[in-house]
Amino acid sequence: MSDARKIDFSVEEGIARIVIDDAVNHNVVGAQFTRELAQAAIGCESDPSVRVVLLTARGKEFSVGGDLNEFLSKGEHLREHVREMAGFFHLAITVLNRLEVPVVCAVNGTAAGGGMSLVMMSDLAIATRSARFNLAYTRSGLTPDGGATWFLPRLVGTQRAFDIMALNPTLSAEQAEELGLIARVVDDESFASEVERTLQQLAQAPSNAVGRAKRLLRQSLSNNLETQLELEGRQIAENVSAPETLAALKAFFAARQGR
Repeated sequence: MSDARKIDFSVEEGIARIVIDDAVNHNVVGAQFTRELAQAAIGCESDPSVRVVLLTARGKEFSVGGDLNEFLSKGEHLREHVREMAGFFHLAITVLNRLEVPVVCAVNGTAAGGGMSLVMMSDLAIATRSARFNLAYTRSGLTPDGGATWFLPRLVGTQRAFDIMALNPTLSAEQAEELGLIARVVDDESFASEVERTLQQLAQAPSNAVGRAKRLLRQSLSNNLETQLELEGRQIAENVSAPETLAALKAFFAARQGR
């Protein structure tokens, strides 16, 4: 393992920042990267101060996907290597996906392969206008991982998911937004400030209302309407009596009365 870390992880003022930091290697998804990503995800899960998670990268690319040079160097041990790497990668994605706080993905450039899987896993993806997206796996004779075959059809439908998976079109940020792969496209020069504004807004939501709304949204994917309505009723009743929520409601009412 290299001494240089592949991921910079920090938590400050309720915001956990997972920053892919291997720009010289195009922020590839390799063995060390997946181990560090899993560690960072567990760090987010175990820290009760975290209100929102940012997943982003340094450099001109978000992540070009799997480290093919590393794959080829493993020779007869390639299968075991990839299986272990996928295990850490999938642990990270499982933990991040089940967090009861929002995960924001800030896509600063190309997202391909496993990098695109990370984008699709997030609750809210914001991309620069210059960003590009390509699933890439089948082009190299590989099959998708990182939850791509689970997230993609839920975001775009099965027909478009197959098109993206089988034919590997390179999508512009605007095309990705239109398909529902990402939530928002921002001009490159406004990107950093828009991401920060979004993080602050999510982190400051009272009573972890955003995180609890996220949980309800995820539960709706497997519930019928009656079950979901029951869960919504219980959750809003629980939230409304919380001191933080009552303070927010009073402040909102006072501001409206003052107009």
